[in-house]
Amino acid sequence: MVTRPAVREGLLTWTSGRGLTPGGEAGGRLLVADSWLVRDGRVRGFDRHRERFVRACGECGGPPPRRLVEFWRDVTAVLPRTGEWFPRVELASKSADLRLLLRHAPPLAAEIRVWATGQLDPRSAPRRKGPDLDALAEVRRRASGEGGAQEAVLVAPSGEVLEAATASVLWWEDDTLCLPPARLPVLAGVTVGLIEERARRSGIPVDRRARTVAELDGREVWLVNALHGIRPVTEWTGRAMKAGSAMRAAEWRKWLDDVMMPLPAD
Repeated sequence: MVTRPAVREGLLTWTSGRGLTPGGEAGGRLLVADSWLVRDGRVRGFDRHRERFVRACGECGGPPPRRLVEFWRDVTAVLPRTGEWFPRVELASKSADLRLLLRHAPPLAAEIRVWATGQLDPRSAPRRKGPDLDALAEVRRRASGEGGAQEAVLVAPSGEVLEAATASVLWWEDDTLCLPPARLPVLAGVTVGLIEERARRSGIPVDRRARTVAELDGREVWLVNALHGIRPVTEWTGRAMKAGSAMRAAEWRKWLDDVMMPLPAD
């Protein structure tokens, strides 16, 4: 049995050959970031998070693949195997630093209240997680301060729903699971990918449909991300909209918990 040192929150900076060491500067613009829930050493879609991070690093001229493989190996080794954590891997613009931010997971929620006043998408790189985290945090602050909500929906100039500030948006139309059209600038969500694959395997119709926020009135709407999993919208604020009954959410949330897999062994 491997004996692991006590894990503490904080920033760890990576150096080839030396691995991850505590400290270092948190400066530099985030070029890429990726995060996920770790619960007692179990994760959903860990390989998918790695693939998304490596692909995004390549798209912005990051470190070569061999360094990213070494970095991910060291990240995997240091991740805690007990407790609930929400680690974030980062590529920063300052000297192309690779870093790991170890954080305890915040309280998890089973539902969400959403500001229905569609927010124009402020992101400069909508298909890459990292560069726009500060802008998205500001959207959430507005949702809380002005809308009395925990999240807000981002929309295209046309008014079409894109996603939320920190989550993908899915909804149900009759028995069809719906997502925004692929032509829209939406982040490829790891958890959404798992849900979509399960739906197709189960024979559930999946379709990409352009909808405004108002057209989600009365429907079962989910906000989905790697931290909380599925959170059905139970209240809309800022607009006269009704949240649809979350008839399917509990069963799908249980399934998501069941697909968490142990982190790879050292």
